[in-house]
Amino acid sequence: MDKNIQVKIDKWLSGNYDEATKAAIKKMQEENPEELEESFYKNLEFGTGGLRGIMGVGTNRMNKYTVGMATQGYANYLKQSFEGDISVAIAHDCRNNSRDFAEITANVFAANGIHVYLFESLRPTPELSFAIRHLKCKGGVVCTASHNPKEYNGYKAYWDDGAQMVAPHDTNVIVEVEKIESLEDVKWTGGEKNIEIIGKEIDEAYLEMVKGLSVYPEVCAAQHDLKIVYTPIHGSGIMLVPQALAKYGFTNVHIVKEQATPDGNFPTVAYPNPEERETMSIGLQQAKDLDADILLGTDPDADRVGVGVKNQKGEWILLNGNQTALLAFNYMIEARKAKGIAQPNDMVIKTIVTTDLIDVIAKANGVACYNVLTGFKWISSMIAEKEGKENYIIGGEESFGLMIGDKVRDKDSVSAVAIICEMAAYEKNKGRSLFDKLVDLYVEYGFYKESLISITKKGMNGAAEIAKMMEEDRSNPPLQIDNIAVKKLYDYQLQEEKDPATDTSEKIALPKSNVLQFLLEDGTKISARPSGTEPKIKYYFSVNTKLESADAFEETEKQLDAKIIRIEKQMGLK
Repeated sequence: MDKNIQVKIDKWLSGNYDEATKAAIKKMQEENPEELEESFYKNLEFGTGGLRGIMGVGTNRMNKYTVGMATQGYANYLKQSFEGDISVAIAHDCRNNSRDFAEITANVFAANGIHVYLFESLRPTPELSFAIRHLKCKGGVVCTASHNPKEYNGYKAYWDDGAQMVAPHDTNVIVEVEKIESLEDVKWTGGEKNIEIIGKEIDEAYLEMVKGLSVYPEVCAAQHDLKIVYTPIHGSGIMLVPQALAKYGFTNVHIVKEQATPDGNFPTVAYPNPEERETMSIGLQQAKDLDADILLGTDPDADRVGVGVKNQKGEWILLNGNQTALLAFNYMIEARKAKGIAQPNDMVIKTIVTTDLIDVIAKANGVACYNVLTGFKWISSMIAEKEGKENYIIGGEESFGLMIGDKVRDKDSVSAVAIICEMAAYEKNKGRSLFDKLVDLYVEYGFYKESLISITKKGMNGAAEIAKMMEEDRSNPPLQIDNIAVKKLYDYQLQEEKDPATDTSEKIALPKSNVLQFLLEDGTKISARPSGTEPKIKYYFSVNTKLESADAFEETEKQLDAKIIRIEKQMGLK
């Protein structure tokens, strides 16, 4: 055992930690020393979004002590940043220990003299973002690990605009958190009078906001019996998604019973992520049995949405995140224009790894489209930058996240589900499906096909392996991929846009981020970035070609899929 690790373990065994924690440490010493080393080899990092990790004892685990110490650091920074009364909002999802972590967070803030609005029970993450703005809080926390496996939990920290923190606050909070070195640095109790329980009144305000996003309420009324299947995948979406659909007037909503009850063990799935077909399989079967019009699923904290539709053959498929974003962006642009409510200064925002077809459609419709780094905090930051000058409509990214309107400053599957169902109703009113609309967009603007490979590298060596892979791509970039010349290399870490042919470079205006992108002469784009929330490195592929007609969809898709496979093999990823 490394000496520094042993010192940490001894500190926990001799310190003011509860007996159950000490017993768990002793048991690992006897039965699983490798797990013990994993639990203590570093401190769980308070990153730019907060904490996320496996639950358990130790400095590298999510537990009441790491949560409490993080909260103390965050509380210290809030008190440095704001004068007078300070308030925060706190929410949590369905995960095991989420309520306990939320209450510990509330107690520590309250003990520091900060007024706490604590939700009475589990709530979607987007409602937390809404509550911060609605209640004029200076910050907030939601205890969730989003779509991670059941062993994980997390702690997302927010600022007064309802968004996760960006510079300088993100790094400044990290500095304050790292100053908290022992339990004695934390004010654990004594401020209980500062905690105010909230619930139904915020729910109603939030749902009214969601209702106000509708572009064509009359179409929803005409297609009120649109057959909708919805699964919350055991998560917090059950608290608000059915109510939001009711607000839109939909009367034929079928909730997947097997996944309706909140449960942090996620008993029907291996991985509570609506991106996965296995996770959505029960919903897909029910949609097929009912001959539904649309299937929707939300992850445990209800910020991501998965969508199932019937293709041209009547087979149920899951849209990928790029396709969902494409349809939603196009609808908000096209429908607002048709309704006569579009503004000359309308804008949309997407991330750099999200389909460029959105840029094409926005340009064709005279709407500004801004590209930002991955993460909704950057979309929110751009909204703040353009506030008063441009009119934000919608933002999103390929990882199944949408943010419609500016009252919430994080991805929001509750409003996304409502708007996607309105989109389906809009097409059905014309005797068509969402899939028909998707293919029409490809015919009109070009067929863009995207794919993603995630490579997991767990444990102490995982981060080093991921760093090595990124460094190899950075130091030895390919000049050709699939026999097509690399036209541009975008290195967001160095903030450089390089032209390999001329060996010249230009400055990238976005903040530093460990992302590489290769743009080929034929418009193919390949991106590489380590995940900010999981021990993974992700490779994104985007290829495109002309789609001559709807009838040519299947054959053209095969050609694009084959191109992606060739690229993956050439890069050693398959």
